[in-house]
Amino acid sequence: MVTGIIGKKIGMTQVFSEDGAALPVTVLKAGPCVVVQQKTRARDGYDAVQLGLVEDKPARVTKPVAGQYVRAGVPPTRVRREVVLDGDAPNEGEQVLVSLFEAGDQVDVTGISRGRGFQGVVKRHGFSGGGATHGSMFHRAPGSIGQSSYPSRVLKGMRGPGRMGGDRVTTRNLSVIQVDADNHQLVVRGAVPGAPGGYVVIRKAIAPGRHTGPMPVDKPKKRGK
Repeated sequence: MVTGIIGKKIGMTQVFSEDGAALPVTVLKAGPCVVVQQKTRARDGYDAVQLGLVEDKPARVTKPVAGQYVRAGVPPTRVRREVVLDGDAPNEGEQVLVSLFEAGDQVDVTGISRGRGFQGVVKRHGFSGGGATHGSMFHRAPGSIGQSSYPSRVLKGMRGPGRMGGDRVTTRNLSVIQVDADNHQLVVRGAVPGAPGGYVVIRKAIAPGRHTGPMPVDKPKKRGK
C-alpha cells in the first residue's frame, strides 16, 4: 500500500469547528498520481514506488525517461517523487488517489520553503540586536564570533548572515480536516511549507501524536486565575 501522494499547495483559509472556533487550514490539491516505477529490495535495496503527478499540461521528457513511462503504460509527468510502502506494492500504471486519506488522519507534508534571499542574523536567526539609542553604534551586527587567544578560529556551526529559505522542510502531524475525492483536494489544519502553487509530498505521519482529530482550541483564561 502506498503511504503518500504528490500534491500542490492551493492556499490557506479557515474553517469553523462545531463549537464555533475558527481553525486555520491549508487546501492542497493531492493527486491524481500514477505509479511510474517499482523499487524492489532485490534490485534496488529498498521497497518503494515512484509516483508521477498527472497535470493538465503535458510534460516533455528525454528519450531514456520516456522509455520508463512506456514500460509503465502511462503518459509522461513533469513531477516525480518516491514514497515508501506499507505492505504490498501496486503495479506500474495504477492510480494513487487522495482517497487513501480519511478525515482525522495525521499527515506529514514536505515542501520547499519560501526563499528569502541573503539575510542578516536578526531576521535569519532571531538575534535581538544592540541598543538603538544613547549613541549606540551596534544595532543589527552579529557581535563576537570567537576568541583571539584560544581556539583562535571560528567554530563550526556559528550562526551568521547568509541565504535564508529555499530549503526542504517537513511539517509533521497535521490533522486532516476534510477529504474531497471528487476534486482531488485535501484540507489539513495548519500551515505547510512553500508558497501557493508549490509542489508538496503528503504522506501518512511516521510518528503520529496522541490527537488524531482537530486539536481543541484553548479558551481564554479569566484574569486572576
